[in-house]
Amino acid sequence: MPDSNITKKALAASLKELMEEKPFEKISVGDICEKCQMNRKSFYYHFKDKYDLVNWIFDSGFFRFSSKSSEQSAWEFVGELCGFLYADKDFYRKAFAIKGQNSFSEHFRDFVLPVIAEYLKPVFPDSEIQQFHLNFFSDAFICAIERWLADKDPVSPSEFIELLKSCVTAAAFDALKNLT
Repeated sequence: MPDSNITKKALAASLKELMEEKPFEKISVGDICEKCQMNRKSFYYHFKDKYDLVNWIFDSGFFRFSSKSSEQSAWEFVGELCGFLYADKDFYRKAFAIKGQNSFSEHFRDFVLPVIAEYLKPVFPDSEIQQFHLNFFSDAFICAIERWLADKDPVSPSEFIELLKSCVTAAAFDALKNLT
């Protein structure tokens, strides 16, 4: 493993430990570095700020976890994503609570937006309408995930996905019913 990954993983582990002890807002880069006995220069060589580190934890973890199959259906992708978030739900519950510029919520939205767009293209070919639907479904999806993880004892990923499917199915059924 290259030294760069060892350093990044040590910083990530330190941040995760600190997030168990105190709120993210009260954690400084100095705290993170002190926890893993590195200097600030090492931190800033790899990350812009502590928000960048949170986003790297997600990116590096999910891309290692994901099957990366191009044949994957939307629901299979959602299943992998929810399974990944659920496996480290305490961390991601806290990560989603971070607000402001460069927050994990913003990063997560940037991550899911192109995926949802790809699945909506055939359904909404008009680009103006598609943008509205893209924002609507992305916001709904992200909010649902945040609320799911915020529960004290969230249902399993498979149960959560079934609930999401039931919402989408009910909305589609209502839309078809109103067309007749």
